[in-house]
Amino acid sequence: MTGTARAFWLDSPGRGVIREVRLPEPTADEVLVRTLFSGVSRGTETLVFRGRVPESQYAAMRAPFQEGDFPGPVKYGYLNVGVVEEGPGDLVGRTVFCLYPHQTRYVVPAAAVTPVPPAVPAGRAVLAGTVETAVNALWDAAPLVGDRIAVVGGGMVGCSVAALLARFPGVRVQLVDADRDRAKVADALGVGFASPADALGDLDLVVHASATEAGLARSLELLRPEGTVVELSWYGDGRVAVPLGEAFHSRRLTLRGSQVGTVSPARAGTRTYADRLALALDLLADPALDALVTGESAFAELPDVMPGLVSGEIPALCHRIRYAGNDG
Repeated sequence: MTGTARAFWLDSPGRGVIREVRLPEPTADEVLVRTLFSGVSRGTETLVFRGRVPESQYAAMRAPFQEGDFPGPVKYGYLNVGVVEEGPGDLVGRTVFCLYPHQTRYVVPAAAVTPVPPAVPAGRAVLAGTVETAVNALWDAAPLVGDRIAVVGGGMVGCSVAALLARFPGVRVQLVDADRDRAKVADALGVGFASPADALGDLDLVVHASATEAGLARSLELLRPEGTVVELSWYGDGRVAVPLGEAFHSRRLTLRGSQVGTVSPARAGTRTYADRLALALDLLADPALDALVTGESAFAELPDVMPGLVSGEIPALCHRIRYAGNDG
């Protein structure tokens, strides 16, 4: 056996624990990875931590290397960056990204890891899964040169979308959030900022990522006639009232869902999941994206950190977990 590792488990809704796990010896087509950093995907992982995944979505929400089942005990997560210690010669010593939960070391198929480009620091690479979501959303949204766009909801996903939109020529981008502290993040990303009440209207496109009814309603209000809202929020088992009365039909508005679980139909014929993730990692060469990492804790602190992230006591976009000096 390769030895043991330590993993973070949701023992029951609202309670996390660190467990020792035994690792298998890697086969010829597998890698042993020592984790450097993982990231807490605050929206999805806090819903999982609260036991809010609806039974109808258990299969759809299953993470690639999840162990256990919802609502718990379950080992869940998908933002992991580490160093390959054993495996094929071209990967040994490489820093890689993997859709793996919070665990000190792990064994996975070599095909499940993606090398991190040299220009991307390991600590920033934990954002790859979120930037991949943003890439897929923009493949769905298909913004055009000169579009007027808002991103409603300045969380981790919304800010990632805004950061990518800032690169489009001639596009006016505004990040809209009720938390005025998000203005600092917007400035770092090179986009405008507004509170919901002050947001600019007559928009071609709104990307909604606030996971609130009020945010969705405001997104529809901000559109020009025949404009589109791309919905990125996931509400778990919550029911959401959508304002489809009033002028929704007469203005011929479009409300479209987008989800990273499938490659956007706009690129499905020419891009694979691996292509999409590799693109996300390449885009992380931009140091402006460091603004999305707003907190960091040691792995051993994770059982106490997760309740604080859920309650909002620990405010964060991406909260990074460090494994420096881990002893297996």
